[in-house]
Parts: sequence; structure tokens; C-alpha cells
Amino acid sequence: MASVGNGTEESGSGGGGEEENFEDAYENIPVASKMDLKCALEECSMALNLFLNNKFSEALELLRPWSKDSMYHALGYSTILVMQAAMTFEQQDIQMGISTMKDALQTCQRFRKRNTVVESLSNLVSKQTVDQLTEEEMHAEICYAECLLQKAALTFVQDENMINFIKGGLKIRTSYQIYKECHQVLQTTQGNKSKSETYYQFEGGVKLGIGAFNLMLSLLPGRILRLLEFIGFSGNRELGLCQLREGASGSSLRAILCTFTLLVYHTYVSLILGTGEANLQEADSLLEPYLLKFPNGSIILFYAARIDILKGNFEKAQLRFQDCIAAQQEWKQIHHLCYWELMWCYTFQQDWLQAYRYADLLSKESRWSKAIYVFQKAAILCMLPEDDLKKTGEDIVSLFRQVDGLKQRIAGKSIPTEKFAVRKARRYACPQPVKLILPALEMMYVWNGFAIVGKRADLTENLLVTIEKEETALQNETNHSEYYVDDVCMLQLLKGLCLKHLGRLMQAELCFSKVIQSEKQIKYDSYLVPFTLYELGLLYKQQDETEKAIRYIETAKNNYKEYSMESRLHFRIHAALDSLKVSPASTP
Repeated sequence: MASVGNGTEESGSGGGGEEENFEDAYENIPVASKMDLKCALEECSMALNLFLNNKFSEALELLRPWSKDSMYHALGYSTILVMQAAMTFEQQDIQMGISTMKDALQTCQRFRKRNTVVESLSNLVSKQTVDQLTEEEMHAEICYAECLLQKAALTFVQDENMINFIKGGLKIRTSYQIYKECHQVLQTTQGNKSKSETYYQFEGGVKLGIGAFNLMLSLLPGRILRLLEFIGFSGNRELGLCQLREGASGSSLRAILCTFTLLVYHTYVSLILGTGEANLQEADSLLEPYLLKFPNGSIILFYAARIDILKGNFEKAQLRFQDCIAAQQEWKQIHHLCYWELMWCYTFQQDWLQAYRYADLLSKESRWSKAIYVFQKAAILCMLPEDDLKKTGEDIVSLFRQVDGLKQRIAGKSIPTEKFAVRKARRYACPQPVKLILPALEMMYVWNGFAIVGKRADLTENLLVTIEKEETALQNETNHSEYYVDDVCMLQLLKGLCLKHLGRLMQAELCFSKVIQSEKQIKYDSYLVPFTLYELGLLYKQQDETEKAIRYIETAKNNYKEYSMESRLHFRIHAALDSLKVSPASTP
């Protein structure tokens, strides 16, 4: 039970029966100063525990009464609604998230010292000596920066117009400048002997911001990063990881957010935008204390299952995802995340009927990317024997023809994976469709799934058998379509990946070389050559042929443009080159 202000009023714990007490307290004392910083942090900590225990509505109810008069209640309340909007992708939820975040920014603004850090339009930094900022004002800066960053993210998905895009960019820059100033405040006060609990909370906020910004910016390809550094950003990966690790090991409110940021990096970002070398040991140790504290927490269970997938323990992961689904029914969007992962688990095992089941659920229930879900469903159905396909009652051609009409735009841009799916599905647009060859396995490569399934020699061997069977069938066709060379090269790329993970490196090299030699004959899938050059570079890296590895990866980077998923490959190239040669570090 957190006391409010000088102890004349009390607020409840957010349970259903105490809701009225909250309302009464809010009506009687609407002045923000009555909820002091210490009490606000305590109550937000209680809300966080509720949230991690799947009590999402109760967490919101605990925060709502003071969300207009306490910066931490405002931040917590709006953050949950933004998370909800990000998961549902419903326009009304996005509007609600933006509106609530706008209110939160106004609440935080009231606690900020005027012109303390950054004027968003002029971008002028007003240097303040530390003793000019009160403790409350220091916290207001951090809360304001967090709110600004989240509002910017929602602004990008809200609308396609360029004005919103520019507004979002300015908000991100302002947020970053605030974090830099707060980091300087932290460094100045580091030597102070007397540090209160609220100071450590401020420190946690700074570590989260500086850590997340540096880590995420460090992923950007060099040419983009150089441009951003010119306007004041920096992307120092080691600094980012260090700040987040320190934040995660602390006891502040943001410790769990630092942990989640690191988990997203290790379990998703390093796979999709990196070389696929995830630090699972660190991910395990970060998650362990939360698994003990919140054994039924759906978000915690989800990450535990994801780590199992990355270890190749697909059967264990499947059970954990089922536990995650059963743990709560309030946020169905968490179920959708599980369906996506289960779809891939069964794809890795080539259990196509089960994979179809989850792809079908996603296409019907989730709004995140209808184009991808319908394409994925059709791609999986392509893998089924004719009898099993008939039992589903699905029409593959009809599904592929739906894909183009389902694509969406974010920040005025098409989503690269959707564009890829739309382009591949066009083979079914003409009156005489030309069937795709192993489209489910091609999409597996798009999401870097071979780096995951490669942990399991048995399943990789099974995939190799499927690929070689398709290769033979393609060679035996009497009438070759205009896509013949493209299909042959795609199979060679996938075959090479399987052979690489099975340790048959010379055979893998031959497969990759065949693709590169066929460059001039490829008509449509121009992405195959740069991606294969990159894979060949990784193969040489594995054999410690560093110079050769760099040469092939640099060729993929510099000699090709305007192909499918170009930006994704450039992210992967940046990560690969970063691991092959040391780049100069930058400052926060």
C-alpha cells in the first residue's frame, strides 16, 4: 500500500474491490505533488509485478487514477497501452496509444525544468549545472524521453504522410539528446557518496536509454550510421550492451526493460538482422531470475520458449509455447506471437499439417501482416501431399492471388518481406500459374531459419532430402518455365546452407558457386546472387579464411542494388564485417 503525499490519503493496490478507493483518492487530491516520487515508484513497481503476472487490466487500473498527475503513473499507463497497440495493430488502439502518450508527455512536461535539456525545434542544448536540477526534475527528463520515443514509434505506424515521418524523426532526436544530457548528469554525480533509492531509479532509466539507443544504432549499416553520426547520433555496440547489462543487474524499475531489450537483441535482432550467432548463455542467465519469480508469466514463458527454439530444442519449445498460451486469455496478441513461433517449429520439423494449422490461425486472427500470413499459409500448403491438401479444403492459387491486396505501408514505406511475398506470389496471377518451388523453405531462409534448424543434424538431413528430391524433379521436367534457372539457383542456395550446417563445407561451396556462376541467366530472383555471396563469405569465415570472407561479403555489399530485401542483407553484412574486423568505437 503506497501512501500518498503527506499520508493524509492512501491509494489501494489496484484489485477489483479497491477500484473505488482509487477513484475517491483521485477526486479528492488531483494535485500531482500529493503523489511524491518515492510513492509513485513503489506503486509503479506493484503495477509492473501485476503486468508480469498476466494481470494486465489490474496493472492499468492501478496506474490510471494518477496517470494525469504523476509522471511515473503516466509513463507506465501509456506504455502498456502503446504495447497493446503495437501488438494489435488496430487503428483505434494506435489512436488510443498516441492520445494517452500525448497526455503522458504533458504530465512529464509539468515536472521538467524549463529549457533544461533540449528545445525540440531549435535542437539547442541548454547546459544546466547538476545542482540546478531537483531530483524530481531529473526523473521528469528521463520519463519525458521515454514517452517521446514511444510516441515517435507509434507516429510511424499511424499514417503514411511525410509530415508524420519528419515529426517522428524529430521526436527520436530530441529523446536521444535528453538521454545524452542525463548521461552527463549521471557521470558528474557518480562520485557522490549519498545516493538515494530514487537516484538509482534515475540511473536505471539513463542506462536503458543510452544502452538501447547505442545498441540499436550500432546495427545500422555504415553509410546510414555515418549520416546519423553527422547529426549527433552514435552507435557504439559495446557501450550499449554494457549499459544495458548494468541496468539489467540493478534493482530499478527499468531493470526488467533492460533485460527485455537484451533478450530481444539476443533472440530476434541478432538472428534476423545479424549473422545468426546469438548469445544464448547470456539470454538464459538474464531470464532465469524472472522465471523463478514469475513462473506463469506469459511474456517470461514466451522468451524461455524462444531460447529453446534457438538451442534446437523444438519439442521442449512447443510445450512451453502451449503453457504460454494457457497462462492468460486477456491479451490474445501474445497467443499470436506463440502461433508464429509454433508455425516455424513445425516447419523446421516438416510437420506441414501442424505448421498450416498455426499459419491459418494467424491469417484469421492477427492484423500484424495479413500478406505474410496468407503467403505463409499458401507456401506451407504447397509442401503437403495432394491428399492432405484436399482435406484442408484450401485453394492454393486463390490464396496466393490474395497476397498483393493485403500488403500495407509503415512510415510511408512498403514492408520488405511483404514486397518479397507479393513478388513471389505473382507467379499465380496469370491464367496459367507457374508453381513456386519449396516456398516455405525459401521463406525460412528469409527469416534466417537455417541458422536455427542447423543446430539439429537430423532435421537438417531431412530438409536436404526434400531439397534434393525437388532438385531431381525440376531437372526431369521436359518443359522448363521462364523461372527454371531462378528455381535451380534458389535450390542450390538452400542445399548449400544445409550442407554447411552438416559440416560438408566443400560441397556447400560448390552449391554457392553454381548460383554465382548463373548470375547472368537469373531473370527474376536477383536477390539470390548477393545473398549467396554473403553466405559464401560466412563459409570462408567459418574456415578462418578472413581475407577471402571479407572480399566476398564486400562484393555483395558494393556490387548489387535494387533487389528484394536489400536492406535486410545490408544489416547482415554490417554484422558480419563487424565480426571480421574491428571498427573504431564511438562515444555516447
